[in-house]
Amino acid sequence: MLEELRAIVQEVNAARELQAALNIIVHRVREVLGTQVCSVFLLDKDINSHVLMASEGLRKEAVGQVSLSVGEGLVGLVAKHAEPINLQDASLHPSFHYLQETGEEEFHAFLGVPIIHHRSVLGVLIVQHKEKRRFDEGEEAFLVTLSAQLAGVIAHAEATGAIHGISPSGHKTSDTVFPGVSGSSGVAIGTVVVVFPHADLNQIPDRPARDIDAEIEFFNSCLESVREDMRVLHDRIAGRVAEEERQLFDAYLHMLDDNALGKEVVDRISQGQWAQGALADVAREHVRNFEQMNDSYLSERAVDIKELCSRVLFYLQDKDRVLTEYPDDTILVSEELTAAMLAEVPKEKLKGLASVKGSGNSHVAILARTMGIPTVMGAVDLPYSQLDGKEVVIDGYKGEVISNPSESVKKRILNTLKEQDQLIAGLEGLKDLPCETADKHRVHLWVNTGLMSDVMHSLDQGAEGIGLFRTEVPFLINERFPSEQEQTEIYREQLQAFAPKVVTMRTLDVGGDKSLPYFPIEEANPFLGWRGIRVTLDHPEIFTAQVRAMLRASIGLENLQIMLPMISNVQEVSSALQLIKKAHRELIQEGLEIKYPPVGVMIELPAAVYQTRALARMVDFVSVGSNDLTQYLLAVDRNNPRVAHLYSAFHPAVLTALLQVVTQAHEEGKPVSICGEMAGDPGAAVLLVAMGFDVLSMNAMTLLKVKSVIRSISLDAAQDLLDQVMQMDDAQTIRSAVDLTLYNAGVDRLLRSSRTN
Repeated sequence: MLEELRAIVQEVNAARELQAALNIIVHRVREVLGTQVCSVFLLDKDINSHVLMASEGLRKEAVGQVSLSVGEGLVGLVAKHAEPINLQDASLHPSFHYLQETGEEEFHAFLGVPIIHHRSVLGVLIVQHKEKRRFDEGEEAFLVTLSAQLAGVIAHAEATGAIHGISPSGHKTSDTVFPGVSGSSGVAIGTVVVVFPHADLNQIPDRPARDIDAEIEFFNSCLESVREDMRVLHDRIAGRVAEEERQLFDAYLHMLDDNALGKEVVDRISQGQWAQGALADVAREHVRNFEQMNDSYLSERAVDIKELCSRVLFYLQDKDRVLTEYPDDTILVSEELTAAMLAEVPKEKLKGLASVKGSGNSHVAILARTMGIPTVMGAVDLPYSQLDGKEVVIDGYKGEVISNPSESVKKRILNTLKEQDQLIAGLEGLKDLPCETADKHRVHLWVNTGLMSDVMHSLDQGAEGIGLFRTEVPFLINERFPSEQEQTEIYREQLQAFAPKVVTMRTLDVGGDKSLPYFPIEEANPFLGWRGIRVTLDHPEIFTAQVRAMLRASIGLENLQIMLPMISNVQEVSSALQLIKKAHRELIQEGLEIKYPPVGVMIELPAAVYQTRALARMVDFVSVGSNDLTQYLLAVDRNNPRVAHLYSAFHPAVLTALLQVVTQAHEEGKPVSICGEMAGDPGAAVLLVAMGFDVLSMNAMTLLKVKSVIRSISLDAAQDLLDQVMQMDDAQTIRSAVDLTLYNAGVDRLLRSSRTN
């Protein structure tokens, strides 16, 4: 049945909308299994019922009209338990509910399986037969497998309808929520602008044509350009390949003919679609049709279609670069947002961001937090290509995108925006006050930076130092390794701007989710591979040049600290220290007066947690990288939206590891800092202070919020809270206990601040 399974999935994937997909499912399943009835019930949350959405074998007039309340009948039972039900005679089951309108009284055998997507039951797929018999294990396994594969397609089709304000059963709907993860706190309401990589057929959004006649004329000129390319290629390969292979280019020309692919695109443009969108739709349709063909030669022609259409798209984009218009309330949406996409939007117009891929700790999310832009990442079910020009709400607190917002939701969002403005204004007076608890326990608040603009904003927020300067930024924006002199100038600028405050510079940390275009690292599992200190120790010339640049940049300022990333053993520290000392000696021999800086290690790996005491003896300070430590302790790729909900710095194992690091480092007399998203969460900061962290280093945008909370609570109260949560065994319970403490301290206005899950 594997071939039938693949064929059904391909056909359903090719369907343009939900009803067409469901009709294909019931027709093909009934055909393959040889049953007399196949039906699909889908849950319509707007009416809290399972609606008969498609059927072959039951009365056609019942489709879309018959429904069962949640929990009602055998359909409700399958959905409730999220398990198949296989019955010889359905009418004898106590949960059986007879639906007279369907004409099902003559069917006895019943097999229903749940359609589950991301733990939510979307509906139930059913087959029925007149004969009193149980469906065999093979039939049940086939239906379960098919249901699992089709769940995502059905969810996407439902979401597409919801974008247009229609529920599965055709009712008008509003406030459709597409869950993701919080990338940057805050809320926004605005108009979506879909952005996409150029010359990628799969990421062209739907847009109306501004001038249909001009669009057709332009498309035809691009088509002619590709035709000319094909003629040139046909002539160029003469004598190099067999004549029948040359004829492929003649076939390409026929595909591009005015009566073939070209005509289909023009027809769509005539109906109001812009040229790029019309081309993408036609290309996708033809590619699907060819891929479904049983003949291997014909199915391979899908590649030819992609090639041809990509060439046409290249001309469409090369000759007519799309000048994106950004409204004053722009919500930028993409399958995968990049920093360049953000940079293209005028700062004053960008109100919110949403990305299908990525997580709350993706680099785009970190950049969004720096810019103070509400952001939702990992919204995997968001039908983004359908959103262009539509109004949506971005809830960066909950990590949700809401389409078709109702008036009541709009009012709530506007009130929240007003509260945000009042909160920010109220925090301004804290800038010059010390960060100390209500009973005068002093804590230092530093910032994480990577750009000069970060430094200026950090100073404006009252930062006392830099706990993490990401030195890979100049490497990432370059087309080659920056020279020692170029690095010296960049580092000098940072050190001078913050002097006499301490600046902690992390040595180059590439690999994992950070790669350099001119130094690619391709691995099957990059997060467990060649990254951080492992790369630079294997390339001492890169490490030494960077350290020399840092030391030279610190002349006369003496506010530099050097930090080593991704340490897993003492040998790595020993090797790095030898190289730093060697670089220092060389510069002294060159006649430069440079003070040897404090050197520290980052605790980011579980191995380093258990070696904290040994590592602390070797260095001057210890710093926890909470993002990576959480990721490695929980075995969760923080950039994978499928598992992002499992990433929580409030997990008991994470808190236990942090407490152990602080305790052991202090026993060796070494100061301990923590840098990462956890330090910038006001609730988490209370626990970190109670643990004894000397320095909390965070994004500048969260600094005053954290200071406000710390100044509102006593060290005794924080330690009491820590004692409580260390007895708890669930991250959500711990989060709730922290929130309650903040509420009792009178800072509940900050409960909606940047969450660390």
